[in-house]
Amino acid sequence: MKRRALISVYKKEGIVDFASELVTKYDYEIISTGGTAKLLKENNVSVVEVSEITKFPEMLDGRVKTLHPAIHGGLLARRDKKEHLESISKQDIKPIDIVVINLYPFEEVISKPSASFEDAIENIDIGGPAMIRSAAKNHKSVAVISDSADLKSVLEDLEKNNGSVSEKLRSELALKAFERTSAYDNAISAYLSSFNKGVSHNGALKVFPKSLDLRLKLKQELRYGENPHQPAALYLLFDKSSGLANASVIQGKELSYNNYLDLESAWNIACEFDKKTPVAVVVKHNNPCGVAIAPDLFHAYVEAFNADPLSAFGGIVAFNETVSEDVAGEMTKVFLEAVIAPDYSASALEIFTKKPNLRVLKIKTDLSDFNNLELRRIGGGYLVQDYNFETINMSDVKIATKRQPTEGEMVDLIFAWKVCKHVKSNAIVIAKEGRTLGVGAGQPNRVGSVEIAIKQASHDSRGAVLASDAFFPFKDSIDLASSAKIAAIIQPGGSKKDNEVIEACDKYGIAMVFTGMRHFKH
Repeated sequence: MKRRALISVYKKEGIVDFASELVTKYDYEIISTGGTAKLLKENNVSVVEVSEITKFPEMLDGRVKTLHPAIHGGLLARRDKKEHLESISKQDIKPIDIVVINLYPFEEVISKPSASFEDAIENIDIGGPAMIRSAAKNHKSVAVISDSADLKSVLEDLEKNNGSVSEKLRSELALKAFERTSAYDNAISAYLSSFNKGVSHNGALKVFPKSLDLRLKLKQELRYGENPHQPAALYLLFDKSSGLANASVIQGKELSYNNYLDLESAWNIACEFDKKTPVAVVVKHNNPCGVAIAPDLFHAYVEAFNADPLSAFGGIVAFNETVSEDVAGEMTKVFLEAVIAPDYSASALEIFTKKPNLRVLKIKTDLSDFNNLELRRIGGGYLVQDYNFETINMSDVKIATKRQPTEGEMVDLIFAWKVCKHVKSNAIVIAKEGRTLGVGAGQPNRVGSVEIAIKQASHDSRGAVLASDAFFPFKDSIDLASSAKIAAIIQPGGSKKDNEVIEACDKYGIAMVFTGMRHFKH
């Protein structure tokens, strides 16, 4: 019996050569649909259209064409069951040996801001996933190709096996096919769930999906995890092409698990500032040790590095705009682990080659997140929350003290607040003139973080501002701030002791503003 291949693809790269070889070299009969059949005919590949097999025309703008027993009987009939073969023979149905399907580009369509709901719905493939699943279920007899990248390996396998696909490759292709349809269905359900509106505790429109599919694809294995005895790997979201996981690695040693954690922290802080505000961020062990804004990136980097040069040694650096030659030259004077930025000048990249172990990454400028959700693993499950995109402007704060901040102090307060958001709680940031001076992170009590930040800032704290990610439960932190000559404080407010804290600030002449917003980062 003549072998048959069913080919119906949206993306048609390589399909003409593949089909031509099946016909000329292995004497396959090609069954095809719509645009694929038209393309093959135009390239002199003999084709039998699906409507000739089903004896039924394509209808409903192509929505119905392959959903027919004449197709699925040929895909699902087991070759090792006599009764299966007899059943399809009675209905004049012939087995199909190879299926080549790639689906309507639903994920690509919904990733475009201009895509309408109607566009999305019309790009939900129905017949394609059905044929893929039928063929994959019967992979002991049928080879299913759901990714055009596999066309070459299938041709190589046909060469070795006299025109048949080996059992091993059929099994591998079936697994890949089910992974593809699973990811496809997940993308559709996630998209549709975004249209189910509800109200969360803070009044924002939000409904968490009834189920959350974490289907990911392996990008690479890493050298190890947080410690050498822990294996680790990097996985990608199927529907994302941006974010750190998709950043281009231009040069340097292999990235480690910890490198990725630090790069994500550094990049997220850099994203707090728009392109009109050049910023440099230095991160060490997942916390910023130096952040600075300046009229240009060079001075921002110098100020950020000098904020805590001891900690910055071996750090991760992030920028929010193109890195130029002078910045690269300054960076190569010390040991750094990695740098991440939206782009680099050619001369900057040339300078970086002098430090071949330095990891240099180029990233798209939009934030990476999973449908605006942040996931944390716990035993037996996951915690899920909205990603913390919120920030504030000068007009959002409430002045709580008799003394109002000066214009310069207010600029520094907003700067310190943006940085504080990304510091492990209890978080304290001291800043002045657009750069951090001291950072207190991850202490079990707030006054301990204040002490660390003040010690780092040293005598530079005179006239500086202080940001706290949560309210002050007691006035002891204000007493310490006064001893360090802190001029202004920004904090959420909301403590039972707010009045005592305000009175202490008034006593010391410290200006204080409330944000009404907490920024815990556990």
